[in-house]
Amino acid sequence: MNGKECDNCIANCDQSSFSSSCNMPILRRSSRLVKIANPAVVKKSPYFAGSKPSENQLVSRSGSKTSKKDAKQDEFQSDCRTKFEPENWKRVLENIRQMRSEKNAPVDVMGAEKCADQWEARPEVTRFHVLVSLMLSSQTKDQVTHSAMEKLKSHELTVDSILQTDEKTIGTLIYPTKAKHIKETARMLKETYDGDIPNTVENLCKLPGVGPKMAHLCMNIAWNQLTGIGVDTHVHRISNRLGWVSKETNIPEKTRLELESWLPR
Repeated sequence: MNGKECDNCIANCDQSSFSSSCNMPILRRSSRLVKIANPAVVKKSPYFAGSKPSENQLVSRSGSKTSKKDAKQDEFQSDCRTKFEPENWKRVLENIRQMRSEKNAPVDVMGAEKCADQWEARPEVTRFHVLVSLMLSSQTKDQVTHSAMEKLKSHELTVDSILQTDEKTIGTLIYPTKAKHIKETARMLKETYDGDIPNTVENLCKLPGVGPKMAHLCMNIAWNQLTGIGVDTHVHRISNRLGWVSKETNIPEKTRLELESWLPR
């Protein structure tokens, strides 16, 4: 199961799908930990490797110690490597797939992979389209994002064209607040990546306005590489409601770590 598929399967399920009148009795919260006779033979999640780092190991690549925030994140990630597995999750997932089988939600026809020009543009331009569409999608409906992408593409949406266009003009095509991020991103791509987009989650997250969710989705769509699950506020909320986390999480990033700790890759 890949990150995009999980995102598409779960993100469009609204709360009404899980009402008491639904014929899906297995959609109930469960925080049961799976009992395993021999913990030594348990396979670790393919998304992670290694064990909880010691205090001496909590150093950055530059050699300096990490912040307390980074240390707490590492500790949470280590806690996610438990033997937790939600009860009946395969049956729940299959029911969700059946509900989504028609693929008629806005994300299916107006998502990031649909916004990019995949036929006429050069590969690096297509990847730039994917990145921009994901940046525009933040807290925005798919219909609005798709419309904004069409306006940008009619203006010619490339790294060079964005650099040659002033921020005010870009702001007339899309939200002015996002025009600044796109302009700055184009500059960074030109100076650092020869006009292409980064090919790692770490470097994608260095771009303005890009977080882990966008980065993982961008790696999947633009580079065809599975690096993780894209968890937005909807996936975060529904995952907690389904009991797909060992303990309740309060932010999408913690939900992502929980999901990646047990979902098959």
